[in-house]
Amino acid sequence: MFYVNSRAIIERFNDGEPEIVIQRRIKSDSSSKFELPGGRIEPFESLIQALIREVKEETGLDVYEIEGNEKRIDTVGINPDFEVECLQPFAAYQTVKGPVDSVGYYFRCKAMGELLEAGDETADIQWINIKELNKLYTANPLDFSDVDRAGIKYYLRYMGVEEMK
Repeated sequence: MFYVNSRAIIERFNDGEPEIVIQRRIKSDSSSKFELPGGRIEPFESLIQALIREVKEETGLDVYEIEGNEKRIDTVGINPDFEVECLQPFAAYQTVKGPVDSVGYYFRCKAMGELLEAGDETADIQWINIKELNKLYTANPLDFSDVDRAGIKYYLRYMGVEEMK
């Protein structure tokens, strides 16, 4: 199997400090690791539609702004039997080893609403200061989902949060 995923880095500022949403996956085949909201896209579902759906299902939040979405173009109206969209994600990933072959796209976004106590196969949904996230990640990177480990590291580096050695 090959999967395509759309994943959210939901940001806000609290007292001038950036925070993002993390959660724990609660499925029988997972080990309750921290992860970012997101998941597989459905057949012919756009990356943006999947992002909005997954965030709502997993966190209860409504996405209202997606970085890069203003550059999105599509071919709607040219050929009604074949439509394509092109957009700019924050980052992309590809598994290069492991039990599941997948690619995915991270989108920095903003969302509103109240976090659920538990979402669709998710729990411990929370806003976390990125400095705290860096401490958690540095202390035990294996406490984060295999698929999101590089994305979180990429985001922390982008935000200028130095990894503690």
